[in-house]
Formats: sequence, C-alpha cells, structure tokens
Amino acid sequence: MESGLKDLNSKPAKTQEPDPTHDDASTKDDRPLLKSADNIHELEKKFAAYVRNDVYGTMGLGELPLKEKLLLGIALVTLLPLRIFLGMTVLVVYYLVCRICTLFSAPNQEEEEQEDYAHLGGWRRAMIVRSGRFLSRSLLFLVGFYWIKETHRDSANTKENSKTEGINQSEEEERPGAIVSNHVSYLDILYHMSSSFPSFVAKRSVAKLPLIGLISKCLGCVYVQRESKSSDSKGVAGVVTDRVCEAHQNKSAPMMMLFPEGTTTNGDFLLPFRTGAFLARAPVVPVILRYPYQRFSPAWDSISGVRHVVFLLCQFVNHMEVTRLPVYYPSQQEMDDPKLYANNVRRLMASEGNLILSDIGLPEKRIYHAALNGLFCQS
Repeated sequence: MESGLKDLNSKPAKTQEPDPTHDDASTKDDRPLLKSADNIHELEKKFAAYVRNDVYGTMGLGELPLKEKLLLGIALVTLLPLRIFLGMTVLVVYYLVCRICTLFSAPNQEEEEQEDYAHLGGWRRAMIVRSGRFLSRSLLFLVGFYWIKETHRDSANTKENSKTEGINQSEEEERPGAIVSNHVSYLDILYHMSSSFPSFVAKRSVAKLPLIGLISKCLGCVYVQRESKSSDSKGVAGVVTDRVCEAHQNKSAPMMMLFPEGTTTNGDFLLPFRTGAFLARAPVVPVILRYPYQRFSPAWDSISGVRHVVFLLCQFVNHMEVTRLPVYYPSQQEMDDPKLYANNVRRLMASEGNLILSDIGLPEKRIYHAALNGLFCQS
C-alpha cells in the first residue's frame, strides 16, 4: 500500500487534544507533582495514553465493588491455580520441543550476544514453528481468550495505487519484511506468535531466562541492552534492518515483529513511531490490536506485572480484536525518508483502528508512573 494516503483526508485520525493549562510533560515544573488525590485527574489529562479506566482503577489499587470482590475471590481459588498449572505445562512442553529440535545444532551468531536458531531448516524448523503457533494459541485460550475476532481489511489506497502504478510484483517481491503493531500488553507477543511466528526485539536478559531463553532464540529474537547507550559492532538498528531486508528478499526467513511505539499504552492511543522498522525501505504489514473489556483491562500499564497477571488469570473470559491491514508499500519519497514512512503508517493505523494520536512517549510514561508511585506511597 503506497502512501499517497489520499483517502485519509476524508477519514482523519483522532488526535489527543492538548490541554492549554499544562505545559509539555518533558518541561520542568517547580510545583510538586502531587499534593493530593485530586491531582490524579490532572495527571490523567496530561498522560491519557497510560491511564487505566477499568473497575480495578489506577495501578490496580482501586476500591472494588462487592460483586467484583466475590468474583475475584472465587477465581483466586479456582481459575488461578488451574491456569497457572496448565500454562506452565504448555511452557515446559514447548521448551522440550525446542530443546529436541536444537540438539546438535549450533546457533546462528552474526553479532556478539546475538544468537538464534531461527535459520534452522527442514523438519526442525517446521516443528518449532507449527508447535509454537499451536501452543501460543493454546496459552491464549487458557488465559480466557476463547475467541479472537480477526478482520482482514481492504484499503482503497492499495487498490488505487495498484491501478495507478501497475504493480505486478511476484510473490517474493511482494513479501513484506516486517509486521508493525500497536503495543498494549505482553499478550500481544502470544497473539503474533500464534498468527505468524515472527522474530521480536527483546531485552538481552531474556536470552538467559530459564525456559524462555531458548524459546526466544528459536524465535530469532534480536537482543538489546536498553540501559546501555553504546552499541555493539553495527548496532541493534543495523541487525534489525538486516533482518527486515532478509525477510523481504527470502521467503524462508522469519519476518520481524516490531512495536514502533517502543512501549505499551492503554489501547486507545497511538504514540509516535520510531523509525527502526522502516529503515530497510521494505513493505510492512500493519496490525491493530484491541482488548475490549468490561471489568479488567488486559492493557499492561501503570500496574505491576505480578498484580496484572493475577487479575488477568482471574477473569473468566477475555476478549481480543485484531485488524490486519493490507501490505503497505512505501513510495520512493518514503523510502528516502524513514520518518515520513513511519508517520504515514502511523496515521493509517490510527484512522483504520479508530485510535487517538498522542505526542507523548516513554519519558512521559516514566514521569506518570513516578508520580503515581509517589501518590500511593504518601497515602
């Protein structure tokens, strides 16, 4: 889908309205961040993309109604232990599959501390991918995602550009190099594993985790050290770009799955995109994830990991909606300007997914979390 984005003018994406009473989140303010609980509303206006709006409240520490307490109590002694046991069983089974398939095989190691088994061939790779997709979907089922509504959307832009430019590409040429998705929860990873089994970008420490470390190598994850300002050899961006190019040119190579926002939101907003997914100048597949809810939001934001997992496993049913857009083919102008490419894909995803464009990012998220922690510590 080449980005003239002509049709977007008639279907503009929503944009978060700036609050004239507040300066940008990154500017200094001599006032204390919080003086009372009333200031939570002030924070929620400035950091709306990270606000939890479910029954469990801010940081999952809200006062629950009696009905919710009863449901939570029942789930704690029934659903929670059962789902933990079954989930760990699935994880161990897949680890054993990966261990068997990688026996007597040396990992691919292009860069220091960048090793993977994603380039295995034959029955080994087939077994890793097929069992991985099945068991990932099984995990989602165990967590309560019994049905996942998927929509494959056609875009007028794709049809119009195809007619205008007479695109007649072969399957190999049309193959995208990356999947780009909004980021709402760690559950996003399980869905994409079950759908297309791509490679991800992960913290370097993930490679050393029991069970998950080997699985991440079989996925072909690119490991990053986020705390470090320096980069090894050609750097993470170079490794990601090479992987995207390889996936675009070689149909047997795993595609890269990238979250251009760089962090999670509450699912209603779309943050500014980083350009890493677009430096390779290859086509991408935009995917939009939504988690409709009535009681507990699966969005992983402003809530601790343990608390989120416990509450999630205590929900009897969870919901997920997926919108898959057509392959987005960049124009020559976008190929020459990755930032323009990223912005146009972002605008398209916001328009098609009814998401609100927000200008805040990870630094503002850290400010918001620090302010919330300070408030609850005081109370």
